[in-house]
Amino acid sequence: MRKQIAAANWKMNCTYKQAESLLDDILNTQVELKNHQLVIFAVPYPFLIMANSEVADEDNYFVAAQNCYHQKSGAYTGEVSAEMLQSIGLHHCLVGHSERREHFNENNATLSQKVNMCLESELTPIFCCGESLSIREAGTQNDYVEVQLRESLFHLSEVDIQRVIIAYEPIWAIGTGKTATTAQTQEMHAHLRLVLEKKYGSLIANNISILYGGSVKASNAAELFSCPDVDGGLVGGASLIAADFISIIKSLK
Repeated sequence: MRKQIAAANWKMNCTYKQAESLLDDILNTQVELKNHQLVIFAVPYPFLIMANSEVADEDNYFVAAQNCYHQKSGAYTGEVSAEMLQSIGLHHCLVGHSERREHFNENNATLSQKVNMCLESELTPIFCCGESLSIREAGTQNDYVEVQLRESLFHLSEVDIQRVIIAYEPIWAIGTGKTATTAQTQEMHAHLRLVLEKKYGSLIANNISILYGGSVKASNAAELFSCPDVDGGLVGGASLIAADFISIIKSLK
């Protein structure tokens, strides 16, 4: 079975003490994960070392950065490189979250470089893709996300593409209270896998985890995760509530 993943994206939330408390509340529940299940906490930069220490003795629990810079090093004040993240013991990094694309003008070419930086530093990129409401209403969402994959990922070898986790974010369902139906979710995830299959073949496509990232909540996680091509979720607001995120973890296939 493909890896089934509950990934928490805390975004720009929590103080240090609040972050410690939230992690403790989740980890103290001691949810035992199966071998194919992972939990990943994407926390703000100031909490990375603390969080990584918290999960160090937990099987299949990991910490991710929410971003990295697209160059290896240099005079880029305020930026953080993939190599720096790897040097503090991280194994994962978000790349191309919709908020990075919208607020920081990240494009597919830049994200291609970020993916490369992650892989060079032995970090697993959690590559985000997805469409806005206007694109969804125009009915061109399939073509739109295909371009995102092609321009940011399809330079990768058959070996390297299998080191990537994909997260589909319907932007119109993030923080709006709207959620894609299970039919819409499965349809897009199946499309993404078909796009991967056309490039890399079915064996590889069926080995890549694709997460759903559109307002996953404790109340809808089990239904969303039941879709055959949905391999877990990239969770925003609900990941800041310990009981809700624990329920989401327990909903993994």
